Amino acid sequence: MIEETVAALHQNKVILYPTDTVWGIGGDATNAEVVKKIYKLKQREDHKALIVLVDSIEMLKSCVENIPEQALYFINSEQPTTLIYPKGIGFAPNLLGADSSIGIRIPNEPFCQKLISRFGKPIISTSANISGSQTPQSFADISSEILDGVDYIVPLKKEINSKKPSRVIKIDSKGEIQILRQ
Repeated sequence: MIEETVAALHQNKVILYPTDTVWGIGGDATNAEVVKKIYKLKQREDHKALIVLVDSIEMLKSCVENIPEQALYFINSEQPTTLIYPKGIGFAPNLLGADSSIGIRIPNEPFCQKLISRFGKPIISTSANISGSQTPQSFADISSEILDGVDYIVPLKKEINSKKPSRVIKIDSKGEIQILRQ
């Protein structure tokens, strides 16, 4: 299952996969065409940035200019937390916010950890719904439009209900923290 998913990512395919929070639509975070496909599938305006998953603090360090000291508390928290950093490095340009910011989470879930580690690059993670629609609570709640629109569906955890989306915290260039979603 991991190898098939990694192969799909290397082929620039859009995947549907279980994360540490909800079912996600994903792909190679460094490939602008993959990002474009995901925006189109979600019917999402491209100025609304997507988040990415990394497998470790080491990978995170290669993706942002710096990690403020206060971010470590949230990174190490039991609650899944996406941190928005002021500047992303090495990502597809159309993935970043208008101000070059990027939302990144380190998932505490074995499948995601292994997938990202084997792929060797950050993976996009956005909820498996059309923009503006409710986030699906289980695989069964994912619309046919999304199911038909992805290239590969990970055959895992389809019977488990999702948790709630991650907490989202923004860190500005001065290291100030703002909670955007609890």
